[in-house]
Amino acid sequence: MKQICLVVGALVLASFGVSPAGAGEVLDRIMANGKIVNAVDPEYPPFSFIGESNELEGFDIDVAKEFAKRLGVEIETVTPGWDIITAGKWAGRWDVCIGSMTATKERAEVLDFPAQYYYTQARIVVHKDNTSIHGPADLTGKRIGVQVATTYENYLNRNLEIDAEGAPPVEYQIENPQIVSFDEQTLAADDLSLGDGIRLDAMVGDVLTATEYINKGAPLKIVGEPLFYEPIAVAIDKGDPELAAKVAEIIGDLHADGTLTRLSKARLGVDITQPPSQ
Repeated sequence: MKQICLVVGALVLASFGVSPAGAGEVLDRIMANGKIVNAVDPEYPPFSFIGESNELEGFDIDVAKEFAKRLGVEIETVTPGWDIITAGKWAGRWDVCIGSMTATKERAEVLDFPAQYYYTQARIVVHKDNTSIHGPADLTGKRIGVQVATTYENYLNRNLEIDAEGAPPVEYQIENPQIVSFDEQTLAADDLSLGDGIRLDAMVGDVLTATEYINKGAPLKIVGEPLFYEPIAVAIDKGDPELAAKVAEIIGDLHADGTLTRLSKARLGVDITQPPSQ
């Protein structure tokens, strides 16, 4: 009789789209394994990149290590494509993305974003020899490079909806761009570095990433005012409120005790962990 009840119960749960495994499954697995797996983009300096020691480093890597330490587990980092990470439905291949992801309305359909940990802005980047592009009004019909599956690509396609507390509304200012998408933002920077207008007229990306290229010798410059601001959050797959609560708790502690500020200043030279004043 008990066996029959269990089967019926499972069928009832399935009819409502609820997994019999229940909430907490991912967090339970993490704690049982003593390891959390973090998915990041390996070519997104200064947040995640292969350093001189041939290992991943960057601000996101620093935050993820501290997060795992507070959780009491080891950290493992994997590097699937950014479009794969943002697509959700991770099926246990990794547990979390402490990897510079913005919560958008589309992503929020398949991912949860329990806590914001830094704030950034999208900027226009051109070749250093360019003298005609000073802001978004000058980019009408121009070839603009962006990384695929990013908020920057969404922005140029005019379908960006940031679904995050404190995010100001997006105002589209670039008309009829010729969008050139790349698997990695570094590839867009490489094409733009070939010369003004040779392959690209501009690129749109994160201000600190662009600054990193410039500081390392890329013949680029940032022009105009920010196109939009982004709160960056930790992302997890949908369906584990216990994991979401633990993420929010630990990131909240890292904010409160100044650890995020310390990591940001040490890695980036500035504190990006507080919302920008506008």
